[in-house]
Amino acid sequence: MSPLALKEILKLSVSERVQLAEDIWDSIAADPESLPVTDAQKRVLDIRREAHSNDPGSTRSWEEIRADLDKIG
Repeated sequence: MSPLALKEILKLSVSERVQLAEDIWDSIAADPESLPVTDAQKRVLDIRREAHSNDPGSTRSWEEIRADLDKIG
């Protein structure tokens, strides 16, 4: 990104910059195959997948986690 483009972005309001960041992320998320996964990330995923396969009851749903967060929030 050129310094001029960054200066223009920084002139936007906070809410406009947040929207820009969301729009950029949405454009990336629309093509997840374009995001490279490193070998280290693949190893972590393999370890977590195996741990879950060995003990599926050890996990918690997002809803459970969110409820706990709401209690302390």
